[in-house]
Amino acid sequence: MPATDRAQLQDLRRVAEALARIRGRVVEGCSLRSDHRQFRLDLGDGVLLVVGVDNDEQGRPRLMVDVARHDEEAAGQLEVPFGAGR
Repeated sequence: MPATDRAQLQDLRRVAEALARIRGRVVEGCSLRSDHRQFRLDLGDGVLLVVGVDNDEQGRPRLMVDVARHDEEAAGQLEVPFGAGR
């Protein structure tokens, strides 16, 4: 099996595993980024499922998936106020 096919198969497995983690949970909301490169599900228990497409080192599209809690997401964000102090 070519390396490209193995990478695509691994991407699909990651998505399947992420979907299995959220099975049976209530979806409270969803959003699609304006450039259609990211889809986000907000679940009732504070869990987020984010599926997106990004380019790899060779410029080929790569499927990305992440399952996180809202509090984990907020802890990793950096807030930068625009125009403050200038």
